Amino acid sequence: MKHLKLIILPIVIFAVAFISCERDDICPESTPTTPSLIIDLYDFTNQENRKNVFNLVVVGVDNDTILPGYEFVTADDFILPLKTDANSTQYRLIKDATVNNNGTPDDSEDDFIEGNIDIITINYTTEEVYVSRACGYKTIFNNVEVVITDDADNWLLGNPINLTNNQPVENENATHFNLFH
Repeated sequence: MKHLKLIILPIVIFAVAFISCERDDICPESTPTTPSLIIDLYDFTNQENRKNVFNLVVVGVDNDTILPGYEFVTADDFILPLKTDANSTQYRLIKDATVNNNGTPDDSEDDFIEGNIDIITINYTTEEVYVSRACGYKTIFNNVEVVITDDADNWLLGNPINLTNNQPVENENATHFNLFH
């Protein structure tokens, strides 16, 4: 009888644990989370044609960190994460980027990136939306505006076109803005 109790007790504990788990305890990968901003790049002279930027580097303005996936790449779009704890995010978009070794090729500590730098500021308001118990909250971005800082040598030309007409940025399935160069 004592051995029977030792066998039944783990089975009962497992059954109770299995029954108490709900499907909502795991957030499926397919669940939409906080979106990134999608910007497509087009030819300024023929605005229906997508156009690549070569040797592109995308760097956060306030942290000097190169955005993963945007280190000396060729691209005709950007997928930019936005800060959820602020109402704006800034990036330096460096076209035709090169590394300047500052005259010390054996010391990478003083290297820096050169090229045609344009700064974009993305302004928005944030709204937290409850997704589920397992997934928690996601942030959506309202009233999104992209502003190109004017300098003497802008490679980004013209005004950004808002394709979502001030609709919230809450998914990553469609382009939100077009930029021209």
